[in-house]
Amino acid sequence: MTPAEADALNRQCFCVPVRNSDLLHLIDHEIGLQGFGHSLEQSHPHLFSSTAVFLSADHLRSMMETVSVIEAIAATDAYRAIVLSAALPIATTDFGPRGVFMGYDFHIAPEGPRLIEVNTNAGGAFLNALLDETRSNCCTEDAGRRRVGGTAEHFAEKAVAMFRNEWTRQKPNAALRHIAIVDRDPESQYLYPEFLLARHILETAGIKVSIVGPQALVFDTAGLSAGDAPVDLVYNRLTDFYLQEPQNQALRDAYCAGAVVVTPNPHHHALFANKHNLVLLGDPDLHEALALGEAERQALTNIPQTRPVEAGDADQFWAERKQLFFKPVSGHAGKAVYRGDKLTRGVFSEILKGGYIAQKIIPPSERMIDMEGKVSARKMDVRLYTYDGELLLTAARLYQGQTTNFRTPGGGFAPVLVV
Repeated sequence: MTPAEADALNRQCFCVPVRNSDLLHLIDHEIGLQGFGHSLEQSHPHLFSSTAVFLSADHLRSMMETVSVIEAIAATDAYRAIVLSAALPIATTDFGPRGVFMGYDFHIAPEGPRLIEVNTNAGGAFLNALLDETRSNCCTEDAGRRRVGGTAEHFAEKAVAMFRNEWTRQKPNAALRHIAIVDRDPESQYLYPEFLLARHILETAGIKVSIVGPQALVFDTAGLSAGDAPVDLVYNRLTDFYLQEPQNQALRDAYCAGAVVVTPNPHHHALFANKHNLVLLGDPDLHEALALGEAERQALTNIPQTRPVEAGDADQFWAERKQLFFKPVSGHAGKAVYRGDKLTRGVFSEILKGGYIAQKIIPPSERMIDMEGKVSARKMDVRLYTYDGELLLTAARLYQGQTTNFRTPGGGFAPVLVV
């Protein structure tokens, strides 16, 4: 199916392929708590959309070409030397892991997919796997048609294999026994239900899992532990990407000593998720230095023009602000992100103090939804969850406003139908 035909479906197809009752029942089963799905529906009413998003196979292929080129560049000595020379010391050591659940976020522009952001601790994969598993066929699908790549098929096996591989890349001569999922005050996190799903999948595979805040970790001569249990691997969901906050000291010390496997870790963030890297990836001089071929250069055109914000160019940035998003280089979840056409002089003066990039605005495409007979538009983006350059899962987020916020009726995570 052509991209234009997929776009037409996003505007004209009003199937409801997500049966909410089926999804909530499966959540109860997977987490092992009867009624949890119902309570989740009450506390997170806009976590899941009831519709699906259509994505053309050509667009998915183009997106994965961009991912593959970025991952290949990140493995080169030339790129790593540039990026790591500007990184904090904690990020310079490569302990071996590749970083679980990389997230590549795209807007689908009229000219094709455009990479908006790269995340090293992309949330939502476990939830989206359940969402995909419970979706019903859309009226556009043939009854016997198989789903195209990027769905949740065998997701649990892939997830377990991914964590085991992270462990053996750093600790090849030992068994993986205990994983700690670490986030600040985890039970208060919006995606805490995902931690419970991750625990269920990993414990089913015979791996003990604890869900803890960083202050629960202790590092001493015996290694890192949570309570009385030694921790082998930390699934890191912290947004303190370089472990600088005081409560992360034990984890920081254990990581720097190589005493625990941390994934994703500061090294991954420096290589992939620092937004200044988008400037570097678009630099023709780097392309020449790496002797990139035409196909590789073409794949990188899916990255919107991105420039560092420097005070010396203030007049130019102000004049062009309506075409730009201003983003902090180490930001996340849309925090401290400013759309130029809504920018005040006061905020702009703060941006000029440093630590920001300016990215050409790529308006998101839309998914039309039918809510009780009223048709309205929701913005959408598409996230590719990957590991070591391989696609694990494709998902979408529907929303209103400037960024995804899970507060939009009819919005939330949506399964992707590749057509």
